[in-house]
Amino acid sequence: MAERIGSGERSISFEFFPPKDEAGVAQLWKAIQDLEPYAPTFVSVTYGAGGATRDTTVEITGRIARETSMTPVAHLTCVGHTREELEKILDTYAEAGVHHVMALRGDPPEGPRADWVPTEGGLTYALDLVELARSRGDFSISVAAFPEGHPNAESRDHDADVLVAKAKAGADYAVTQMFFRADDYVDLVQRVRDRGVDIPILPGIMPILNVGALQRQGELIGTSVPEDLVERISRHAEPADVRAEGIKVSAELCEELLERGAPGLHFYTLNRSKATLEIFERLRITA
Repeated sequence: MAERIGSGERSISFEFFPPKDEAGVAQLWKAIQDLEPYAPTFVSVTYGAGGATRDTTVEITGRIARETSMTPVAHLTCVGHTREELEKILDTYAEAGVHHVMALRGDPPEGPRADWVPTEGGLTYALDLVELARSRGDFSISVAAFPEGHPNAESRDHDADVLVAKAKAGADYAVTQMFFRADDYVDLVQRVRDRGVDIPILPGIMPILNVGALQRQGELIGTSVPEDLVERISRHAEPADVRAEGIKVSAELCEELLERGAPGLHFYTLNRSKATLEIFERLRITA
């Protein structure tokens, strides 16, 4: 996977989450069908805090592996699991035909800003989970990266050190959480390269559709939403105009990232295809 992403050809990938009901399942599979023609490098499926969606995540990733041409990447977190349970989950993924995992510490059940308390008998850091997955089987392993630094990191340099350690432990590539300044991404990549590590780092793109929702999400996970961006989009009164401007801003960020050396783009789809496809139209990305 790292070779595919770092080959020089633009990588495109998508993230989905396990739906809660039948209507959500239908919406998810429509998005998958709409986006599959774009031949993504991979698609990732999230994993609920404390394993809340474990079975659904396994089911979805297994179905994607069986029924589509796409490579599924299953998320796995340390939250709420012992080491033995994590080993069994990795075995379950392998049995389902899923050989790509994203190893994450995960957020506490109380939310990403809550104090982190490891599960008794479990793992403390994503680094530990990378090492476990690497020792457990022939998995391709991805990890999270944070252009503005993880909320719990002492500094951006410390955060880069953590990413480097995960790469040296066996992570093949990284995907960032959402961000809105290309400079933050470029700065992260440079810090990692300065440490002698060339792990591919894919920028995570959240299409901008609603400024208020975006600010709330950003505050929750520690991502800032630039004031000039808010001002630019808020000039529009009609929801349709706000959305259109948000898509334009998102596409401009994508263009700048690719021009400045990003190996591709990873889209947080929220199980819908429309916004991503609108960005593709502006970027002239075709199926």
